[in-house]
Amino acid sequence: MSADPHPWAADLADLHAQVWTRFTRGVRDRRAPARHPTLATVTPNGLPQARTVVLRAADRRAGSLDFHTDLHSAKVTELRATPFAAIHVWDSAAHLQTRLEGDVTILSGDDVAEIWARVPAPARLAYGSTPAPGNPIADGLSYTKTPDPTAFCVLRLRILAMDVVHLGTDHRRARFTRVNNWAGQWLAP
Repeated sequence: MSADPHPWAADLADLHAQVWTRFTRGVRDRRAPARHPTLATVTPNGLPQARTVVLRAADRRAGSLDFHTDLHSAKVTELRATPFAAIHVWDSAAHLQTRLEGDVTILSGDDVAEIWARVPAPARLAYGSTPAPGNPIADGLSYTKTPDPTAFCVLRLRILAMDVVHLGTDHRRARFTRVNNWAGQWLAP
């Protein structure tokens, strides 16, 4: 019998720590699964929307994740109407699914000036397009991109709950909540 390649999945504290290790890695490693999670929001009409975003910061102490976006994007409109979102990450190498629920704060202007100053020049092109993201255009390239610091914002997801599923030899599932100080509870997978 071979040793379990993921012994951390058998202990609640280790499983929680592993999730944060993977989010922290996602901030700096372009190939890490947590680098490009799926962000789900709700439209003002109540319809679900999901899209891939880029993880820019992970703060375990605060229990938060940051994503950069254009202030004029649909996701910002959706979050202004309903300031809650979900994140999904599938890490195939670890056989680990992580789902997060949280509330989102939209930071812009002076609140993000220091962050904008660190955004590399080529990446700044993602913030400021004419017309604004999601608007109809005549053909696939009928838009212009001009870096605009007033169009730059940070979505800060304050995690309220984590649902973590490990699909190893033995399937395990746990839920961690902020109100329970992240102690964790095993759930049936």
